[in-house]
Amino acid sequence: MLGFIKQPFQKLLIRYHVKSVARKISGLNSLLRELCSTELKMNGQHIIPHVIGAIDCTHVKIIKPYVHGDEYINRKGVSTINVQATCNSREMFTSVDASWPGSVHDSRIWYNSPIYPIMYNNQKRVCLLGDSGYGVTPWMLTPFKDPITNIQNYFNRIHARERVIIERCFGQLKTRFPMLNYTIRLKTDRTCRYIMCAFILHNCAKFLNDPDEHFDEMNIEEEAVMPELYAEPNNGEVRRRGIQFRNEIATLMYRQR
Repeated sequence: MLGFIKQPFQKLLIRYHVKSVARKISGLNSLLRELCSTELKMNGQHIIPHVIGAIDCTHVKIIKPYVHGDEYINRKGVSTINVQATCNSREMFTSVDASWPGSVHDSRIWYNSPIYPIMYNNQKRVCLLGDSGYGVTPWMLTPFKDPITNIQNYFNRIHARERVIIERCFGQLKTRFPMLNYTIRLKTDRTCRYIMCAFILHNCAKFLNDPDEHFDEMNIEEEAVMPELYAEPNNGEVRRRGIQFRNEIATLMYRQR
């Protein structure tokens, strides 16, 4: 009889622990609020002032849901969940949002994520590094589009080198939890919990200095070139302030190189 109940019991046990770990996600998101109280150095000799981390999204393949299934089809025609995350210089995730269908653009997730008001209302002028798919704001530094000056080219080189840390974190995450590289065959809400659980356990592994011995940086996915968007819908003032802030940072970095 024990043989008949073993597999269902294991499934229930896994679900229980996944739910327990996933509840910690609110605590993970609060890390970003704490980071906003101080500035952290990113990787390398050259440091971009005011930066506390990097942001990006990664897709996790799922079975197409019966309800609103088309919303999960991404630009590559694959059914996915688009997961937004931020990380710090220690390659630990400081926030994660795994609640969006694959068709949703990264910038829309950003504007509607719990961390957006945290960054918007921060008083320390801290910011995140994002790719050109995000709009430039005082709290989100993106690269210059079509750089023409030495200052702009220098900023873009350093920005690309520093921002790659989030891609490296995603690579480590998916190496540590191979299920994220394949199609997850679970209900959507349960899949989201499993994804969040993986992010939290990644942080635990980092905290315990668990080596990323099988991670190969050559496996980092190439990022699609996205058009630069406005900072917020119909908010040219925020975009103007963001451009001014980026110009100030770029000039300071070039002078101190």
